[in-house]
Amino acid sequence: MRRQYLHLSAYSCHECAGPVIAGSIAVRENEISKETDKREVGAICLSCGNRPNKATETGLIHDFPPTLWESAKPSGAICRTNV
Repeated sequence: MRRQYLHLSAYSCHECAGPVIAGSIAVRENEISKETDKREVGAICLSCGNRPNKATETGLIHDFPPTLWESAKPSGAICRTNV
């Protein structure tokens, strides 16, 4: 059974030192397979709104465990992908 997993990480913003939250989505074909089709969702600083493309080299990155993400989009719903 094909399942999507949400990956989140947090690190400090290089502009204001506020928290940056970054996310990605990956797919597993079954419970024992490796993740494939990994897509970066993006990152944003919660304090200043900066959108860094990667963590600063000297900063500590906090990676959170992957979470099963079941899409429950109602029919007719619009998904905003390029915000």
